[in-house]
Amino acid sequence: MSESFGLNVQARSGAARAGTLTTPHGRVATPAFVPVATQAAVKALPLAMVRDTRSQLLFANTYHLYLRPGADVVAQHGGLHRFMGWDRPMLTDSGGFQVFSLGAGIEHGVGKVASIFPGEGGPKPTGQSGMVKVGEHGVVFTSHIDGSRHEFTPEHSIDVQRRLGADMIIAFDECTSPLHDEAYTRASADRTHRWAERSLQAFASSSPLHGYDQTLFGVVQGGAFESVRRESTRVIAGMDFGGIAIGGNLGDTKEAMYRVIEWTVDELGDDSRPRHLLGIGDVPSVWEGAARGVDTFDCVAPTRNARNGGLLKRFDDDGSPLPQFRINLKNARYADDTRPVDETCSCSTCQNHSRAYLRHLFKAGEQLGPALATVHNLHFMSDLMDTIRESIHHGRFEDEKRAWLEPTGANAELA
Repeated sequence: MSESFGLNVQARSGAARAGTLTTPHGRVATPAFVPVATQAAVKALPLAMVRDTRSQLLFANTYHLYLRPGADVVAQHGGLHRFMGWDRPMLTDSGGFQVFSLGAGIEHGVGKVASIFPGEGGPKPTGQSGMVKVGEHGVVFTSHIDGSRHEFTPEHSIDVQRRLGADMIIAFDECTSPLHDEAYTRASADRTHRWAERSLQAFASSSPLHGYDQTLFGVVQGGAFESVRRESTRVIAGMDFGGIAIGGNLGDTKEAMYRVIEWTVDELGDDSRPRHLLGIGDVPSVWEGAARGVDTFDCVAPTRNARNGGLLKRFDDDGSPLPQFRINLKNARYADDTRPVDETCSCSTCQNHSRAYLRHLFKAGEQLGPALATVHNLHFMSDLMDTIRESIHHGRFEDEKRAWLEPTGANAELA
């Protein structure tokens, strides 16, 4: 691990921990939520407005940026930070999930935001053929843009991410589906471990291209099979990665996902490297993930919900907890509502605009509607992470978590 990167854990509450993550582009207070900037942009929002939401770091997508505009174009600008005008930390994935989504994701009906949990009405076989062929060397896939054929290997993924230039990059892995059986999941995890070794070798034999260090995260796989997940954690943790990412199939339900996180963190023990939970970022999961020792979370849900009129809020107007922590601003009840989305929120949207105005923008198809909604949702997530960090530092994490989740029934099955 380079001197310009590392996690300093400053407070603990059970397995939950709060600290400071140092990167070449600044420090991040953890636990932290990571907005997704798939194609070097947070959808609907200029980056100056993203900064105003107090978002600390962004997550960009290797697969999409490889296809367009291409890693060489980004490299010619000096890397993603300069290309998109973002001077704070960045993380890129390996491309593994997107390749998976073109293969087993299509065949098994696994989406990015719609429930990924079969036990909660999630994926089931579609009968459709995927666009991916997985082999020991790597993955051959068909572009969703123009049908062209491409190959991703661990070495190629590292090369692309070197050119993209994020502070934190991720080793190439194979993501499995909740519908894969234990035998396939174990074979896939073993392949991910071999790819992890090749990713490390490619990373060690190359140099950063844009004048600052990068660090490489390994990915723990193993599905929701305890022995496979624990073994994968031991293998990945035994390698010289700068951080640990928890990925892949996380089980049939959220409760199963929480168990997967527990198995992983249990095997990590006192390991001080940062832990990132890939693709998860709804309010209950952030609380429960932080409770189990996760440091960072990326997810498209807050921004995607915003673009569809789903605005994050803790309480309804009568003071009752909102079970999904959001309201649908497109509902007719808000047509003449002069109040802000949340009277307790300090975001620029709530300080300047009413629910009626925002609903009008959505109904009129004005692009400003999704933008203002996204500002609010990202600000909400920043406030949420402030609450989580402060509760860890002040020794009241469990009380605060109960106050947020128990009235909604979000963790009723865990009680």
